[in-house]
Amino acid sequence: MPYVPPPDLATLSLPEIAALVAARKLPPVEQWQPQAVSDSLMVIKADGRWFHDGGEIRRPAMVRTFASLLWRDQAGQHWLVTPFEKQAIAVEDAAFIATDVSEQDGALAFRLNTDEIVLAGPDNPLTARGDAETPALYLLVRHGVEARINRSTWLQLVELAGDDLCLTSQGARFSLVPSA
Repeated sequence: MPYVPPPDLATLSLPEIAALVAARKLPPVEQWQPQAVSDSLMVIKADGRWFHDGGEIRRPAMVRTFASLLWRDQAGQHWLVTPFEKQAIAVEDAAFIATDVSEQDGALAFRLNTDEIVLAGPDNPLTARGDAETPALYLLVRHGVEARINRSTWLQLVELAGDDLCLTSQGARFSLVPSA
């Protein structure tokens, strides 16, 4: 079956976005406790490109599949997790890039570079890092894995924010500027 990307965020209502998020079937990596551990020889570059053993993975379907298996432990190590093995994966900045945002009925919906849609809120908070001069904004996607908000999406958020550069999504309040 061919892959059909989700429609443009700006054309969707909040219930339609929530239905797309709920319909996404992800592997239950949180239930798997594999004993075998190895190195995947994979790297996710800061610009969102994926590499294996020095060569770029150019098939989006493979990237989406690997992305669905990501987990980040308490020490910050990223892993590809299957029922039988977990493999370390190097991540230069964040595993995903948030490439678009839409505000609908008090919720912020983000599209990732893998075409996944994530609703910011208490379970998927936004975190500002860096400093006031060079802020970097991250969205928790799942299992400790984050998406970095790209510059154009950050600028969209600035337009949506008030004078205090704060936003609310699903009842949670987030600052676009790191605290001092």
